[in-house]
Amino acid sequence: MTAISPHCTVARHLALRLAELGITHLFGVPGNHLGPFLTTLRAEGDIEWVGTPTEGGAGQAADAYARIHGVGAAAVTYSVGAFNLLNACGGAYVEQVPLVAINAAPPYEQWQNYRALGLLTSHMSPRAESNLEAYRQVTVDAQVISNPGLAPGQIDAALTACLSERRPVYLEVMEDLWDEPCPEPEAPLVRRDRPFSARNRPMLDKAVQAVLTLIEKHPGPDGRPRPIVWAGEEIDRFRLAGQLTDLVEATGVPFCTTVGAKAVVDEDLPQFHGVYNGHASHPDVHGVFKDWATCRIGLGAWSTSKNLGGEQCVGGDWVMAAHGGVSAGTSYFPDVQFEQLLPALQDALVKAYGSGGLAADYYAESYAHHGPRGHRPAALDHHRATLRAARSSRRRSEHLTYDGVFDRINHFLNQESGDDWTVVSDAAFSLIGSMNLSLPAGGFLSQVSWLSIGWSVGAATGAALAPEREDARPMVFVGDGAFQQTCQELSTHTRLGLRSVVFVMDNGHFYGIEQMLVHPSFYADRDHEPDHYNVLHPWHHDRLADVFTGRDTPANGTVIAHPADLDDLLERLRDPADPLNAGPLLVRVRLHRHDYPRAMAYKVPHEKEQSHG
Repeated sequence: MTAISPHCTVARHLALRLAELGITHLFGVPGNHLGPFLTTLRAEGDIEWVGTPTEGGAGQAADAYARIHGVGAAAVTYSVGAFNLLNACGGAYVEQVPLVAINAAPPYEQWQNYRALGLLTSHMSPRAESNLEAYRQVTVDAQVISNPGLAPGQIDAALTACLSERRPVYLEVMEDLWDEPCPEPEAPLVRRDRPFSARNRPMLDKAVQAVLTLIEKHPGPDGRPRPIVWAGEEIDRFRLAGQLTDLVEATGVPFCTTVGAKAVVDEDLPQFHGVYNGHASHPDVHGVFKDWATCRIGLGAWSTSKNLGGEQCVGGDWVMAAHGGVSAGTSYFPDVQFEQLLPALQDALVKAYGSGGLAADYYAESYAHHGPRGHRPAALDHHRATLRAARSSRRRSEHLTYDGVFDRINHFLNQESGDDWTVVSDAAFSLIGSMNLSLPAGGFLSQVSWLSIGWSVGAATGAALAPEREDARPMVFVGDGAFQQTCQELSTHTRLGLRSVVFVMDNGHFYGIEQMLVHPSFYADRDHEPDHYNVLHPWHHDRLADVFTGRDTPANGTVIAHPADLDDLLERLRDPADPLNAGPLLVRVRLHRHDYPRAMAYKVPHEKEQSHG
């Protein structure tokens, strides 16, 4: 029997375990039930408490922190805080992000009073399991801790599940347990992945052979194989960027990524072609992925509506390896560990086609021309050069457009800007516009399945504090409607001195993506008015910087509406001595209400051949 230590408490046990996972920051909104734990956390000194204006913002920060670091945590108080955190936890569950949700509950004594007398106190519900039942829907383990003797086992089991399943877990701890003695942590926490046993080897071999067979069944016109890899989110979640790089370099096979796996590896790789996003893909990317390639190999890619960009299904010439199995054409192979698949597939392709044998002439000649980052693929470089030439011939008074903004941002990011950047993109037009930026490995974050608008502003906090990216500045792209959901999270940026740059894409104060999804004909005729329910109250977003500025915590705001304004701003961002770079910068980007990223043109009826850049 493990002895209870007078020197260890439930709060200390949890604090030690979180520190063991390398967590350096805990995000949340305090409450009286949480106070004792935060006092212990500070006394231990390994983890910094980051209070945020909202529980949702805390969850967004923990989510982004976990995407970069491998696990993150948020702590809130019972019911009123927990239900606000639930949305962020739901997004982490869907997108396979390991997040620890800590919910400080009323004391055991109060629950006993309720059972005996029906007495409810603050934040309590007549349904004692209301919080637990809600979180069971969006976690892989959910525990209510009401006995200090059982607390270590429950805490350790939940954290192990978080690591092993790469999804959120929930710990509900009653307030009067925090300072109760309990056994100290013993053996280190260990991820418990499914074992690769003798039973799995034949299934893995069959899956690899099925991929080779599919490649052989779909040769190009010259009889040579023409596969292309579609690398997806599970490359990031399983930390397999190195294996993916090894595979494409050993075989020469060209590859695209999903939006959610953008920049999971360095986009300087000569085999990289771009982000494939169905009909919303860049035309050159779409052409190579769907027309030139004769079969597509999805590795860790999720076939979601966002990743497929208007397409409804994959075809018989696809391989999709994700969610613990491999489908190749009409065949399916369950229980194939992804970590085992990539090296086995690499070996098989090299054996079948030789080292670099899948390097394609078309790809090499047309798309792998080397130059500075941001000028590959060559076809994209030509397209951007055309845009720049057209831009220079226009009047300086011309208004900015979505594509014009991201064209200039791409040029800025791929020149010597003086800083490293982490691009954090919100949903909707911001995500569509940013997906073709050329970025280094780890330089992009987005929420591409859950798509909770406003996610990016809170997420930038976690991105900036994750140890692996703490030297990189967050660059946020968020729509004006989305920004209204989470604008107060800029307060945390200011308080912590984060030098974030938040571009609020203000397209005339309305929900542009919702208009595109419901009535895209609005964009075909500039005389049309948007649907009334999509219209927002107009904000002077840039003026919020004055609200958040403190005596020792500067924040700045500005408005840009023309290409020259953006060019001047980007020049200032290159100068570390410019006061604009002393803290967060809020940039209101004024756009025409009928403008939209050209990638969405496939949705607009009777789209005319014209540039939106």
